Amino acid sequence: LVSLWGYSGQASPPLFGDFEAQRHWMEITWNLPIGDWYRQTPENDLQYWGLDYPPLTAYVSWACGWLCGALEPASVALGPSSRGYETATHKALMRFTVL
Repeated sequence: LVSLWGYSGQASPPLFGDFEAQRHWMEITWNLPIGDWYRQTPENDLQYWGLDYPPLTAYVSWACGWLCGALEPASVALGPSSRGYETATHKALMRFTVL
């Protein structure tokens, strides 16, 4: 039942809440070399939900990013235009990853 409702930060720029943090960590780990996951780079703005979990958790984000990238590539397309990416399909994919 919980999955039928919204989530913290839904459609609330500039950071969009915890859902966006998890989605953004997937796009970071999916698109950037491992050495850039925790470093400030032109592609990785640490002020915008910088990856702050240990590496094992980052690999889980990478695996979930692989799944989401295969099913909905736009959900892990790294860049400023992806911030706040929210679709019903991606919300279902994200919720499926916790099962």
